[in-house]
Amino acid sequence: MNLISGFLDLVPVGILQGLTYALIAIAIMIPFRILNFADMTGEGSFPFGACVCAKFLMLGLDPVTSLLAGALAGFLAGLLTGFIHEKVKINTLLCGILVLSMLYSVDIRVMGQPNAALFTFASIFSALPGDGGGYLPRTVMLGAIDIAIAGLVIWFLGTQHGMAMRAIGSSAAMAKAQGINVKVYTLCGLGLANLFASMGGAVLAQNQGFADVNMGFGVLVNGLAALLLGEALIGNRSMTRQVIAPVIGSIVYFQLISIVLTLGFQPSDLKLVTAVFVLATLLAMAARKRKGTPSRKLKPVTP
Repeated sequence: MNLISGFLDLVPVGILQGLTYALIAIAIMIPFRILNFADMTGEGSFPFGACVCAKFLMLGLDPVTSLLAGALAGFLAGLLTGFIHEKVKINTLLCGILVLSMLYSVDIRVMGQPNAALFTFASIFSALPGDGGGYLPRTVMLGAIDIAIAGLVIWFLGTQHGMAMRAIGSSAAMAKAQGINVKVYTLCGLGLANLFASMGGAVLAQNQGFADVNMGFGVLVNGLAALLLGEALIGNRSMTRQVIAPVIGSIVYFQLISIVLTLGFQPSDLKLVTAVFVLATLLAMAARKRKGTPSRKLKPVTP
């Protein structure tokens, strides 16, 4: 009974965290699933958005403007990754690593310190009843934000520009042959993905009341775990399911984290648990793929 009650106490917290980190899961989905571009910039864009948002709040700007400024900062980070890839022609993973390494120093320059408390500043939750609202009002607001963003992404991917972006992910060579500007759409796709990642960081900073340059450590693995879990639960055979999968997966993932904590694991163990979960999921997907593809027997060649 203690385990059950302990888990039930963590359910509201898990839902709130899941809705917050759903933005980074969507940000990972776009380059990995739509563009077929292995991008690690999200791990740097997440704290970058939080730090820019915190700086704007400290300068006296309103929470919404600060949130949008943090999102725009992530968009620029994504453009930088795409620009390096197109100009220098180096590996996509290395491009993301270079940019997220740069952003660590930029974050400290932006805030002027490694972390900043935001408890005394207004947030997007300040308008909620009850002095910023409890778990339920904040959950409703974050749920509305996630639904709006998922709806916009689904709508965009159905437009001509969105389908051009999807064509690049399927075959960049074929898309180029059809007259699609691969460079421009890749840049826009990476910018859009990192816009959502940095928005997630800005939302988290306003929700928890502080920003830290290290708050992005491990979010890429968390987002990837949420994406894989969501795809395993609802599939990705349609574009709607592909976009909704990271949101559902993020909510379920943090409930699984709550179960792990209830079983007695320490918070410091969560990175290990997440990595093992991602590895196990990838192995299961690979085994299922091999099982679903029967081997072809070679027929003897008759003269």
